[in-house]
Amino acid sequence: MKILLAPSETKIEGGSENFNLNSLLFPELSSIRKNLLHHYINLLQQKEMYTLSKMFGLKKEEDILHHCKDIVHELTMKTIERYTGVAFDHLDYGSLDQTSQTYIDQHVVLCSNLFGFLRADDMIPEYRLKQGETIGALKPEKLYKEQSYLMEEYLKDEDILDLRAGFYDKFYKPTKAYTTLKFIKGGKVVSHWAKAYRGIVLRKIAQAQINNLEDFMKLPIENLSIDEIQTKKNKTEIIYTIDT
Repeated sequence: MKILLAPSETKIEGGSENFNLNSLLFPELSSIRKNLLHHYINLLQQKEMYTLSKMFGLKKEEDILHHCKDIVHELTMKTIERYTGVAFDHLDYGSLDQTSQTYIDQHVVLCSNLFGFLRADDMIPEYRLKQGETIGALKPEKLYKEQSYLMEEYLKDEDILDLRAGFYDKFYKPTKAYTTLKFIKGGKVVSHWAKAYRGIVLRKIAQAQINNLEDFMKLPIENLSIDEIQTKKNKTEIIYTIDT
């Protein structure tokens, strides 16, 4: 089973290893990644505040300038550790035991707005790029979507649990059967709690070492109960009610 996870715009600083672009998932994407990085770094060097404010999703000049780094020479850390935010806080990767961390490393694929498809243990530097923003005239989601065949081949023999936000269908949308989750509280679909429970669900999956969707469906998750399962074409959606 492979689990697809969205990134976060916020990230932790620091790292321990030099950046190696060719070590990332799908070395075939290196030319696209280099092109995006080239344009990205050029924009950072120009330091045109309006452009960077839009690209970063930041307003304060000091915050913008903080991210004007030559990121290819910055130290790296695991992708799953680099990202912060609600889902990643509730996953709390750092507190998992080694077996559960290894499960995450081997089963989770993230979709970076800059680097495209990444394994959870791919080593990346800190960067800033607002969801949906272009890099100059380049649209990362379009460039990576054109290479979707790589993901299709990578996932062809896998059950797929898609925990991403809907935006990331623009990077890759499975053509084979896949499963998503929806969370309802008080009769309404929730967004903040959805992010939290994506992290909670992923943590429980890793701890239980779940290897297929059949076993996942049997996994008890505190405060969640399955209300309905809907299947339309190749997409199955599990609708959870949050009980608290």
